[in-house]
Amino acid sequence: MPDLSVLIPSRNEMFLARTVQSVLDNIEGDTEIIVVMDGGWADPPIPQNPRVQVIYHPVSVGQRAATNEAAMISTARYILKLDAHCTVDKGFDVKLMADCDCNWTVVPRMYNLHVFDWKCQKCGNRTYQGPRPAKCEKCTGTDFEMLMVWQPRWNRKSDFARFDNTLHFQYWGSCGNRSESQGEIADLMCFVGACWFMRRDWYWAIDGSDERHGSWGQMGVELSCKTWLSGGRLVVNKKTWFSHLFRTQPGFGFPYPNPGIEKARSYSRYLWFGNNWPKAIHPLSWLIEKFAPIPDWHDESGKLKERLNEGTNLSVVKPDNTPIGVASDDVLGKDIVEDSTRLQAAGGVK
Repeated sequence: MPDLSVLIPSRNEMFLARTVQSVLDNIEGDTEIIVVMDGGWADPPIPQNPRVQVIYHPVSVGQRAATNEAAMISTARYILKLDAHCTVDKGFDVKLMADCDCNWTVVPRMYNLHVFDWKCQKCGNRTYQGPRPAKCEKCTGTDFEMLMVWQPRWNRKSDFARFDNTLHFQYWGSCGNRSESQGEIADLMCFVGACWFMRRDWYWAIDGSDERHGSWGQMGVELSCKTWLSGGRLVVNKKTWFSHLFRTQPGFGFPYPNPGIEKARSYSRYLWFGNNWPKAIHPLSWLIEKFAPIPDWHDESGKLKERLNEGTNLSVVKPDNTPIGVASDDVLGKDIVEDSTRLQAAGGVK
């Protein structure tokens, strides 16, 4: 029985093999890898290794379902979910296992990953990763070679994040300036869902990844809220790191359909603004006050705003995935933020 299972859900990921090899090269403990090929075989193929298990789905089941399936197969004490376009620190596994209480969700320090450049075959000019250029910006050449770099960008570090008053993930670098954020283990409000670590029994205690969000999206917000509001603790471990490829340019996007994120955010608002997760022992307002002041949630004096998203309709989805109107009493929307009393009833703020 291994100590740690690294869970890698993958859909149409051209860098999956490099991600798996990075994990294999940097393991120092009794760690295995469980790869879910969600909708097709890896190309190029992943390394064959006794530490690697493969689950194959010819038709995609979605990132959340794939993550849950890998976690169900695992027999390890700990699990780490990792996106299929990442590299990791030497000994990441033993460093994470050394600092994790039974109800913690832990995130390593994150760096941007420089995966490749496009090299113009005519003049040698290199263009940073993204869609293949139509022509060279220096010589107008049109023939390019992909040159692998596969190195963290050490000047692009992310330790702290939050979500705004629509439950949209946001980076929060300034949180790192607070006195309580200075230690090697520090509290987080939220995190990118690309990499997280916890005990396997804790994952199931907080109901795993709720597939009613849809295929993907909001995983960081979901696990952040579940961890804190059930009485756990979410932290960044600065003693170790992972590096993640960000695909934010047109033509260089996500392997899962982008429309899925809106469905996920809508259902997320149903859960957390409406206090509709039964295992929560705190309302969302408790978490907002714990990290106060928070941009979007508090004014410049640190006072909690009584009116949020005024004039904005926030769509939400019930657990059966049927739309419901924003004026319903169990969601936060335009009609519910008329005063602080109704906002508190929606689980937003006190």
